[in-house]
Amino acid sequence: MANSNELPAIDCVIIGINSEHTLADCINSLKAADYPQAKINIIYVDGGSTDNSIAVAKSFADVQTIALNPEYPTPGIGRNAGWRAGDAPLVHFFDSDVIVAETWLKSAVKEIKTGIGAVSGRLQERFPDVSAYNWIAEQEWNYPAGEAQAFGGIAMLRRELLEQTGGYDEILVGGEDPELAVRARLSGWKILHVTDLMAYHDIAMTRLSQYWKRTFRTGYAYAAVTARHWKNDRGFWIHELFRITIRGGCFIFAIPLSIGLSVISLWFFLLPLASALLLFFPRLFRVAYFMQDKSMNLKQARLYAWHCSLIVIPEFCGALRYFIGTALFRKPLRNL
Repeated sequence: MANSNELPAIDCVIIGINSEHTLADCINSLKAADYPQAKINIIYVDGGSTDNSIAVAKSFADVQTIALNPEYPTPGIGRNAGWRAGDAPLVHFFDSDVIVAETWLKSAVKEIKTGIGAVSGRLQERFPDVSAYNWIAEQEWNYPAGEAQAFGGIAMLRRELLEQTGGYDEILVGGEDPELAVRARLSGWKILHVTDLMAYHDIAMTRLSQYWKRTFRTGYAYAAVTARHWKNDRGFWIHELFRITIRGGCFIFAIPLSIGLSVISLWFFLLPLASALLLFFPRLFRVAYFMQDKSMNLKQARLYAWHCSLIVIPEFCGALRYFIGTALFRKPLRNL
């Protein structure tokens, strides 16, 4: 490990909207990091809060605060404003609802070697037992270590990568991080995921409506990013889009289709049964696999299997929203 004088400066960009209850903890965790404080530049970008988020940020004298008020806020707008306000060779993006692990910045810097444009670590949910949704998020945050296809919203990037690619797409309401990752890889950069603890996250998801909205946007992102990059990066998210179309789409349209085709043959009334088998395939046939592969007990594996079965419905609706709203009517999904 290099000594303190050799460690590079880092612009730590935090984005948030109405984050007064979590922002101070996020900032304080960066101040407590095992990294020379003189080389950490904290930039908070507010996306248009109506609470006291900006006042919380300004209560820290050495935190640069950027207040935005876009008509349609997106993560990309905030992240671009943040990294462009700094000049450090490394930029680490954070959401305001995380607490950064004390040793993470040094770990990330150690991993950004020649050719590595971005690195992310293990994200741990702070309160996985508060709700089933929180627990599910804990399972979804992380993926195998090694070279990766994409990074999430919490990651360290080289400024050179951001300058070369132009940064984040400012229209997307979801999937902006993987979309940038695709462009980065196409420009020759490698992306690395490691198992070192990066941050503690609080998704604070306790209602079905929150779960639906999040997964709806995931489906929208699958469609939006695939539509943009399928010619250049055909393997990225094609499988996901195919999966939600076959399982979620078939289930949604099976009943009206079977009624319409019943005039041809009554056998078409079996379509809903076939589509239900497709939809519930994880719950019916993957419980044992989840127990072994993810080290879950039977109750956890069943819950996760229900999630994997039902998630394709809002995801398909989100993908359908992209193709109908954007491709046909030129009206992308917006944050209001």
